[in-house]
Amino acid sequence: MDLSLLTRPTSTSLPRTLTRIALGAGLVFAGITHLTVARDEFQAQVPDWFPVDADLTVLVSGGVEIALGTALVTLGRWKVAVGLVAAAFFVVIFPGNVGQWLEHKDGFGLDTDGKRLARLFFQPVLVALALWSTGAFRALRAAARD
Repeated sequence: MDLSLLTRPTSTSLPRTLTRIALGAGLVFAGITHLTVARDEFQAQVPDWFPVDADLTVLVSGGVEIALGTALVTLGRWKVAVGLVAAAFFVVIFPGNVGQWLEHKDGFGLDTDGKRLARLFFQPVLVALALWSTGAFRALRAAARD
């Protein structure tokens, strides 16, 4: 893969830019709540099988969310690379969402198995938004053609 595709300036549209900024702002907000007011709620979502302390997991994931959100908003030249990293992050945390469903853990109003299951279908939407809003879908298609 031609790595210049990750930093090459790409054209964008207003809907893509607004989506990228909203996704970034959402990540920053979520990250801040990981570290502050919702720390206990997030700890309850760390699966029992995960080998790292729940509080440490919440703190690190909150820091990553703040960094990714900030990068989505501010690093326009690197938006394709940041979009790929954000999409990967959403994939990496997906097992935690599955764990919450399988372990019947309540959190953030997800107090039934049906609600926890429905949440699982939102994660691919976040992956797609990260790839679409940053132009990463187009960059990957272009790389595949080369």
